Amino acid sequence: MVFVTMVLDGVGIGEQPDAKVYGDQGSDTLGHVLAKVRPHLPNLSRMGLGCIRPFDSLAADPKPLAKFGKMTECSAGKDSTTGHWEMAGIQVDHPFPTYPEGFPADMVAAFCAAAGVEGVLGNRPESGTVIIDDFGAEHLATGRPIVYTSADSVFQIAAHIDVIPLETLYKWSEIARNQTCVGPHNVGRVIARPFEGAPGDFLRLSTKRKDFSRLPHLPTVQESLQKKGVRTISVGKVADLFGGVGFDETHKTGSNPIGIQTTLSVLRRASATGEPTFIWVNLIDFDQEYGHRNDPEGFARSLEEFDACIPDLMESLPQDGRLLITADHGNDPTTPSSDHSREFVPLLYYGGGGAGSVGTRTTFADHAATVSAYFEADFSCNGTPF
Repeated sequence: MVFVTMVLDGVGIGEQPDAKVYGDQGSDTLGHVLAKVRPHLPNLSRMGLGCIRPFDSLAADPKPLAKFGKMTECSAGKDSTTGHWEMAGIQVDHPFPTYPEGFPADMVAAFCAAAGVEGVLGNRPESGTVIIDDFGAEHLATGRPIVYTSADSVFQIAAHIDVIPLETLYKWSEIARNQTCVGPHNVGRVIARPFEGAPGDFLRLSTKRKDFSRLPHLPTVQESLQKKGVRTISVGKVADLFGGVGFDETHKTGSNPIGIQTTLSVLRRASATGEPTFIWVNLIDFDQEYGHRNDPEGFARSLEEFDACIPDLMESLPQDGRLLITADHGNDPTTPSSDHSREFVPLLYYGGGGAGSVGTRTTFADHAATVSAYFEADFSCNGTPF
């Protein structure tokens, strides 16, 4: 028994009824990319993506291979942690704190005092590559850490490895997690962001990035699977969003191609061994590389790249296996905003011989209910199996 969940990070499928509350009215990530760029997605079409709702350039297949529908986020928020937690069966009633104007002075002062640094650079929402380019030279001259945030609930600390040893950067991040980002500032993640190189040619060291995550306050579906004897595997940033809770095996990936190849590798291994396995994957490029950077053409290429791997995924599943393709929020690259967007997410559920509509689900927790039902695990949440 093998269940694979593929989260296409940021690939929303149209605004939710409450989008106005989040300033996201008119957002339609997938719809707008399909209309503007018209990527070729034959395999997603064959699975039933075009059956979920009308799209430009994507027809509804008359005999889709998968069950299809869309899911509604009922938690407060529109970030990756909130979305994945709800998929794990945890509803978040209050949004994690975000800082669209940068961190308040008292929060920065508290971090500096606890970490023993004279001050920070940056302190604004920004792309990691941009913030390093803008402040890297000053960081080299002063040794002050570059602190920044994003649309997500994150406190990020960047430092050059020739100026600040990795262990010091990790220690600063741990201090921020345990002493600064607490109480009303209890962000989803504190992230250590090491980089190298010279001004004009800085390079982030993604393999040495380290996340210090807020831990789930309730049991997760993956923990229930562990108790059932199911091997739980994270590919991409999924485990980071839970502070590692509930995962037996973790594979960090720096890009969608690596994430896809890693998924195929662990999937084929699980299919060969017959060990009951849950593989939860996050493919981040849609969001990180293209949504936040308002790049619909890059977004479309990334969709085509994922589409091309679907036959291999289906062929690698054991006969009783399941493949779920969904998302955690929207990130419309065609709107002026570079923020996440409050959208429905697609639902394509392949395996077991079933096909047809499963409608509009009222919560992402239906994912947790479906996974636990498949493995016959003892887990309770407010979701309903597909």
